Amino acid sequence: MDAAGAGRLTLGLEIIPLLFYVGAAGDCAVSVSQPAILEVDFAEGTVTVPCSFSIAGCRPEPLTKLWFRLGTQKPETLCVNGRCSSQADKFTVTEDLARNQTSLTVSRLTANDSAIYICGIALPSSQDPRAKQTGAGTVLVVRESKGLSTKLQRLLVAVLSLLSIYIVGVTVVFVVLSKSKSKTPTKKERDDSQKKKSARRLFQEIAQELYSKRHVGTSQQSEKDNTYENRRARYNCETP
Repeated sequence: MDAAGAGRLTLGLEIIPLLFYVGAAGDCAVSVSQPAILEVDFAEGTVTVPCSFSIAGCRPEPLTKLWFRLGTQKPETLCVNGRCSSQADKFTVTEDLARNQTSLTVSRLTANDSAIYICGIALPSSQDPRAKQTGAGTVLVVRESKGLSTKLQRLLVAVLSLLSIYIVGVTVVFVVLSKSKSKTPTKKERDDSQKKKSARRLFQEIAQELYSKRHVGTSQQSEKDNTYENRRARYNCETP
């Protein structure tokens, strides 16, 4: 038999009197289940060991809930009915009796917290030994950190996500501003456009003036020619 099996047997022998102590022997059955093993990085800081139970054929009455630990030392009673006698801030019990669940949270994890954690449920007034049961135990393995902790990894993912959103936002703003600037003429472009308009207007005015002068000169020459022709015709008529 290995050390863990021997430890469970020893712990069972020590727990049975305690379970009978919390109530004398009725006829109902209690069953308790726990996960076989939990592995956690001590950098996580805390770990919760769940325990679920079922009750059949029992009269309604307050339950006695117990948590034990079997480590390298002798078995240790951690909590009874939610009250943890030693290191109260180290161990915390959470109960959800409506769902027949209870759990033990271990805080400030160290390598020394690696042990077998056992959940016990008892109905004190029942005479049936099956009304006082323990789970098979959960082997908790606290391992040293070999990389980034889960919390730190989540933090880095969140930071990278926010950074990505920021970069996308800055890019969108830059594109919008670039398009806006491309549609709005600069001061130099406005000045050049104004100069071109002024030069075009000046050219049109000069052309108009030249055309007017040319038109006036042509009209005067035509009038002179008509006057000369009229005088010549009159002279021819007066000569016998």
